[in-house]
Amino acid sequence: MMAVWDLLSEGQSPRKYRAGQLVYLQGTQPQCFYYLAAGSVRSFISTDSGEERVLTVHQTGDLMGEASFFDGCPRVTSAMTLEECLILPVDRQQLDAAFQRHPELAMPMLQHLAQTVRTLSGHVGAASLPANQRVARCLLSQPADAGSIIHSTHEALGQAAGLSRVTISRVLGELSTQGLVSLGYRTITVLDWDGLKTLAFAI
Repeated sequence: MMAVWDLLSEGQSPRKYRAGQLVYLQGTQPQCFYYLAAGSVRSFISTDSGEERVLTVHQTGDLMGEASFFDGCPRVTSAMTLEECLILPVDRQQLDAAFQRHPELAMPMLQHLAQTVRTLSGHVGAASLPANQRVARCLLSQPADAGSIIHSTHEALGQAAGLSRVTISRVLGELSTQGLVSLGYRTITVLDWDGLKTLAFAI
């Protein structure tokens, strides 16, 4: 999908963000959404008590903040860079111009928005699932390279799944014993995608 979203950046230069910089803030009115041209960004919800729940970690090629941009409601999440990033803000004028130049963008955008709704619904339902199912679903949502390798730390997975690092380590050990994944330094190689999906969505 990254090649498709590159069409949004024609004639525009992404902005450089330093590590730990806020991209957008929960509760604010959206004026644009964002295309992550390079880097990684965590999307999270802040509670009234000051706690944070990480929903996802965006990677190079992702769109961010698009749901609130399209429905015009205040943002329900915040986003902060995990490393130095290149990010392109896309406002309505830029988006209209991109659609005029490339009408073929419309269908991928609709598909992406539908997937975003599905992902958010999954986060709501996943809170009551057993830890192994939550981890399996989290792994399925992570980007993997051609060798089925997911680059992530146990801490990052714990934030995304809403589980402690200790629980993540235990569950990953169980998945490894079951032959579903292989563990390495800051990497998780998925050995059996079908088996992982079966576990993730078992009734």
